[in-house]
Amino acid sequence: MSSHRLEIKDLTVSYNRVPAIHHLSMSLSCGNCVALLGPNGAGKTTLFKAMVGLLPKESGSIHFHGHSPHDPATDLTYLPQSNTQDSDFPITVRGVVELGRFLRLGWWKRFGAEDQRVVDEVLASLHLSDLADRQISALSGGQQQRAFLGRALAQEAHVFLLDEPFTGLDKGGQEMMSETLRSIAKRGNLVIASHHDLKTVPELFNQVILLNGELVAFGPTQEVFTEANIRRTYETESFSGVSHGLVT
Repeated sequence: MSSHRLEIKDLTVSYNRVPAIHHLSMSLSCGNCVALLGPNGAGKTTLFKAMVGLLPKESGSIHFHGHSPHDPATDLTYLPQSNTQDSDFPITVRGVVELGRFLRLGWWKRFGAEDQRVVDEVLASLHLSDLADRQISALSGGQQQRAFLGRALAQEAHVFLLDEPFTGLDKGGQEMMSETLRSIAKRGNLVIASHHDLKTVPELFNQVILLNGELVAFGPTQEVFTEANIRRTYETESFSGVSHGLVT
């Protein structure tokens, strides 16, 4: 699967005819953990929603492994920001992960032994087995994030789009989340995560997308995560991190 590619060509997405993303083109390979960086309003969430069909494209195309990702349950999976997910819904951790499996199965296939095996493996890989029967509302923020990520893993999609997955997590939760994302990429998947803590980018991601309505830079972290590129990306915001040596 590491040879699979996500191709975005000349993508424009607009709100009321005002472009939020315009003429975006890039090619991403599976097996990478990619940071999507940019100021508020740069189009990060818009890009994710367009990629899974939640927003219409004004122009351009998105292809995964040579075809349009018309079925997000098998190609792309999207995990919104934690504050947009209903953690008060009365459902267990296992139930949340099983939802991802049902998305994979569709309407007509029955949940069987193989699906149960996948759910059990996902719970174990995310260190959630001991919490499987607990209500999602009783978990910490980090545990909830892992449960929702487990739902995405149970879909067995190839590309994971994560909107600010580290927000609200304590240090331990952040370390566990970063370990999980790296392991997903090492399995040959593509992980793209919007992120705002620039100090942690080099240790978490091997590639970077810098976006501010249009593509500023994309490539290996050590090559494109530079002071000049970050200044160009955040030119509408004050960025004190550069002057304090956070970026090299």
